[in-house]
Amino acid sequence: MKSANKISIVLFFFCATSLFAQTTSEKLKTEQSRLEKKISNTKSLLDKSKSNTEASLNELRLIDNQIKFREELVSNFDNQVRGAEIKVVEKGTEIKDLHNKLAKLKTQYKDLLLYAYKHRNKFGKMMFVFSSTNYNEAIKRGNYLERIADIQNKQFLIIRQHQGLIKKEISSIEKEKQYKLAVLNEKKSEKASIEKDKLKQEVVYKKFKQEEGALVSQLKADEKKKAILKQKINDAIQTEIAAAEAKRKKADAAAAAKKKSASGTASTSSTATTTKPEAAPDKVINVTVETKETTALSKSFEGNKGKLPWPVDKGSLTEGFGKNAHPTLDNVFTNNNGIDISSPKNSQVRAVFEGEVTSVLSIPGAGKVVIIKHGNYRTVYSNLQDTYVKTGSKVSTKQAIGSLLVSDGSSVSVAHFEIHQVVGTLVQCLNPSLWVSH
Repeated sequence: MKSANKISIVLFFFCATSLFAQTTSEKLKTEQSRLEKKISNTKSLLDKSKSNTEASLNELRLIDNQIKFREELVSNFDNQVRGAEIKVVEKGTEIKDLHNKLAKLKTQYKDLLLYAYKHRNKFGKMMFVFSSTNYNEAIKRGNYLERIADIQNKQFLIIRQHQGLIKKEISSIEKEKQYKLAVLNEKKSEKASIEKDKLKQEVVYKKFKQEEGALVSQLKADEKKKAILKQKINDAIQTEIAAAEAKRKKADAAAAAKKKSASGTASTSSTATTTKPEAAPDKVINVTVETKETTALSKSFEGNKGKLPWPVDKGSLTEGFGKNAHPTLDNVFTNNNGIDISSPKNSQVRAVFEGEVTSVLSIPGAGKVVIIKHGNYRTVYSNLQDTYVKTGSKVSTKQAIGSLLVSDGSSVSVAHFEIHQVVGTLVQCLNPSLWVSH
């Protein structure tokens, strides 16, 4: 019985270890799939950009992304290989332990069989019971013989179970070895691809280093466009806030007038003597009052932080939020109020969350811009060629709101996406990468 309990504990330990290893392996494979999808998207964009006669900074950023994704994938393969190697060693140890336990069980079973053979006289069991001095002793001897038979049967079943486990573990270890070889081959292939991407990167990089003067001029023009875009977006949101506040004040005034009219002449006179003087114009603070609907939508938007879909179906992040180092100019940085996503030509832009369109603008250098309100949050989509919505339109999550602007001769478009939070009259830019998931 003790032996059976020990076997159960060993089996539980093996199962728990196997489950943990399997979970880790599945996570690595999921990460591998995600990286392979990113590499495929970036490769598709690079293939399309090859049709252009001149390389672009966007292409260089795409190559940088491709190298980064491939290096992450190689690191993922390293982890998978190490995991497979550890699993092979663990399986080998398990098989060895199982073989040792199987040998002990066989020895014990052999002893039981020998004992049964030596006492095989068909009258032996009956005589053993009948030779008891009293009835209780006879019952105990009968139970003893039953337990011996039960132990023999359990020992036989445990031996068969161990033989099955050993066979299963040997098959598992062979699969792990084959998996390890396959991952190593994929790793070699990715390393070769990284080297090719680096050579391509060097060619494009040298070309841009020869044109630093033109790049600086282009950079200044781009930063000017960004400043105009930022100001236009801020103005549009402030105009919206002012309009909402004016609407609220008008509603409050109408409600007050209605109350005053219903109270009668005497009440009006009494109220007039107790009314406090209005604050001076320079002390009035314009604060947007939140409605229940606004608060609910704000909480819903906040609750989806990190889970919002990308504003495009496919693409590669080519410039992040905040301060970004220029890909070719040393010690030169650009500032981004949102994120830039390179996407295939004519890609559609979609709303990342349900809401109401509050502005549709046309800004030189930034194409058309759509601003969508989600309670106290705003999402901004710029660099659009066409728009499918207008001010006041209600949109749902992933609904197409426009198509991306395409530069002359380019086969890749860039979506610019921002998220803003409105607190009173203050507008704060947030990092979209912390909100969207892809």
